[in-house]
Amino acid sequence: MITLRNLEKFYEHGVSKTFVLRQINAEVGEGEFLSIMGPSGAGKSTLLHILGMHDSAWTGEFEFLGYPVHAMKPKERAKLHKQNIGFVFQSYHLLDDLTVYENLEIPLSYRDVKRSERDSIVCDALDRFRIVGKKDLYPSQLSGGQQQLVAVARAVIASPKLVLADEPTGNLHTAQGQEIMELFTQLNQEGTTIIQVTHSEVNASYGRRVIQLRDGWVVND
Repeated sequence: MITLRNLEKFYEHGVSKTFVLRQINAEVGEGEFLSIMGPSGAGKSTLLHILGMHDSAWTGEFEFLGYPVHAMKPKERAKLHKQNIGFVFQSYHLLDDLTVYENLEIPLSYRDVKRSERDSIVCDALDRFRIVGKKDLYPSQLSGGQQQLVAVARAVIASPKLVLADEPTGNLHTAQGQEIMELFTQLNQEGTTIIQVTHSEVNASYGRRVIQLRDGWVVND
């Protein structure tokens, strides 16, 4: 599903460079459940955002579902992302001027789901995440934990081939966090590829593979 060859990211300061990622070579097969771990500043979130096609300022090769992402135009990358990837941001990234219901509807519109079908899919998600009573509220009216639940629901609602999650349980209490990880496990068993960034050994134990990053290098895979 994913192939990375000599992927690097750096910032230039005059004649010097500060590397964030160094010579990343990795393969991720369809149906894997992978955790990216490492200390703060190791490059974990940066790598996840490159995989999610939010960051285009990098060098090397990146193939996704056979498509050469490194050679694609921004509009092509955006289409590939919207049709195949669900992303759980560490800071939620919900749209403030849309209700919970409308936020959940967005990924379905990207995938050309008929309006008549959207309502039942959104209602199922609201029920599954126990946020039915919040559907007409705006993100600013929700607690951090509630926003995180909506963010996870939005990421998985359109049955993406790949779910990328940056500290997906960071703002949830223990029981909610466990539910989210069990949901990811269920999705993975149904064929969805999961890649999460986590500091939690418990969360990592739900997956079957761990990549350790340190100072931008893969030190263990």
